[in-house]
Amino acid sequence: MTRQDSSDIVGERRNSGQPPRRRSILRRVLSWALGLVVLAVGLPYLLIPLYALPQIHPVSTLMLGEMLSGRTYERQWVDFDAIAPVLVQSVMMSEDGQFCAHSGIDWKALNQVIDEALEGEVTRGASTIPMQTAKNLFLPSTRSVLRKALEIPLAMWMDVVWSKRRLMEIYLNIAEWAPGVYGVEAAAQTYFGVRAADLSARQSALLAVTLPNPIRRNAANPSRGMTRLAGTIEKRAAQSGAYIKCLYG
Repeated sequence: MTRQDSSDIVGERRNSGQPPRRRSILRRVLSWALGLVVLAVGLPYLLIPLYALPQIHPVSTLMLGEMLSGRTYERQWVDFDAIAPVLVQSVMMSEDGQFCAHSGIDWKALNQVIDEALEGEVTRGASTIPMQTAKNLFLPSTRSVLRKALEIPLAMWMDVVWSKRRLMEIYLNIAEWAPGVYGVEAAAQTYFGVRAADLSARQSALLAVTLPNPIRRNAANPSRGMTRLAGTIEKRAAQSGAYIKCLYG
């Protein structure tokens, strides 16, 4: 084989792959995509310490969606001390009875749900208030295993950085209580025409049982099932003294 033949073979091998320019563009696109993924995953961990400041009033992903789509929504931020304690008790006993005891995740409840899923049984929710707050602030509302996996470390980081009072304050101010109605102050005024500070025990219980499905449930016009469930939550809230020490100690 001549030297010229060898050169031709080497040249063919070099030219057999993608052109260098195309490979360069592909690498840039992949680098940008990877950078965006890292930013999307990492940004919440940087924002959480910022949100610890009481003067910061964060908005949820649903509220951002309302703004981007040009729709209006109601939300009036209210400090934790301006919320009726019975509302806080009712929400806690309805959504996360171990709120003061866990560090963002109720591992016992979560493990039970995982076991039930593996056995093919219909599972109940195991989301804590920190997990719901993480979802509302940073993640899409669609259910998926990936979203749940992202919720867990975010919830644990929130529990480390924020006080329990701040965590509850943010949750109650970003939760959706009716279509286009966010935060407990707007909910109290929309449903009952009162401030969040003036909610009664029954009104608080009705608002608490509205949270799991604010699109279909109406606290001002409850179904029989809602009324029955609200009665149970009202009783639990009245007996919740031992569970809320981290908030009213």
